[in-house]
Amino acid sequence: MTTISRRSLVLGAMTGAVTAPFAQPALAQTGTGNITRIVVPFPPGGTVDPIARMVQPGLQQRLGTTIIVENKPGASGSIGTAQVAKSPPDGSNWVFVFDTHAVNPFLQNLPFDTEKELEPVLLIGTAPNVVATHPGRPYKTFADVIAAAKAKPDSVTYGSIGSGSLGHLTMVLLGQRAGVKMVHVPYRGGGPLMNDALAGHVDLAIGSAALVTPQVSGGKLRGLAQTSARRVPGLPDVPTVIESGFPGFESYAWWGSFTAGGTPRAIVDRFSNALAETLREPTIKGRIEAMQITLQAGGPDVQRQFLADQMKLWGPVVKEHNIKADS
Repeated sequence: MTTISRRSLVLGAMTGAVTAPFAQPALAQTGTGNITRIVVPFPPGGTVDPIARMVQPGLQQRLGTTIIVENKPGASGSIGTAQVAKSPPDGSNWVFVFDTHAVNPFLQNLPFDTEKELEPVLLIGTAPNVVATHPGRPYKTFADVIAAAKAKPDSVTYGSIGSGSLGHLTMVLLGQRAGVKMVHVPYRGGGPLMNDALAGHVDLAIGSAALVTPQVSGGKLRGLAQTSARRVPGLPDVPTVIESGFPGFESYAWWGSFTAGGTPRAIVDRFSNALAETLREPTIKGRIEAMQITLQAGGPDVQRQFLADQMKLWGPVVKEHNIKADS
C-alpha cells in the first residue's frame, strides 16, 4: 500500500496539543550555563539548517535562553541525532530532522532506538516530492517516462539525494506500480543532485518540492509530477502522480524535532509550544511556505504518530527491495 495515512497529515493541523501556556518548568540549566542546543544533523545549506536558523531568534525570546545551532552531519542525519538521543534528558539538546529519520533504522545499525530513545517534539511541516527533467530531455509528461522505460528497460536514469532516501524509495514504488525498471543514481545531497540535473547528466531528478521547485520555476528543469494529493501552490502546472495514472499514491518529505528520550513532558511541551508559535509568525510562516513546505506545527503526539506511520510505510519497501545505505 503506497498511500501515506491521512491521519498523520490531518493531525498536523490540530494544534491543541501545543497551546498550553508557558507557566511550566524552564529548560535545564546545565553545566554549560543557560544554553540550549539545536543540533542540525546535516551540513549547512539544504532545508533543515535554514529552518533551524530562522526560528533561533524567536525561540530565544520565548524561552529566555541562548539558542545555539550546531551542524553535526553524517550518515544521513544519524550521527547528530545519536548525539541528542544519548544526551541528558534535561531539555538542553534538541534535534531537527528530515524524512531520512524514518528510514535510517532500516538502512543502518543505529546506536540508538529511534522510537524509544528520542522524544517527539513537533512535526514542523511536509512537502511533496517532485520528479523533474532537463528541458533537453524528450519527456514532456511522466507518462512519457514510463513509456520510455517500458520500451527499453534500465535505460532511464533518475537521481536522488541518496540511496534509501524518500525520493529513491518513491521511485522504487512508482516503478513497481508501473511495471518498469529504471536506474537509480544516488548523490550525496541535494546540491550535487541539482548540479547534475541542471547539467543534463541524469534523465530525471527527484527531490522535495523545497529543493526542486526553484529550478522548475526558473525554467531550468521541467516538472513532470509531484507526489502530494493536490498540486502545491508553487507548482500549479505540474500534475500529481495520482493525476498521472497512479491512484492513491502519495509521498511526502517532512521536517520534525526531537529531544532525548525520558525528557519530562512539561519541558517537551514548553519547547514545542515555543517552536510552534515561532513558526506561525507571519514572516517565518511566509518563508517556510516559500520553500514549498506546508506548515503542520503538530505537537509531540502528532509527531509520534506521523513517525510511526512513516516507518510502517517505508520499512517494508527497504526490506522487500534489499535497499542498502550509501557506503
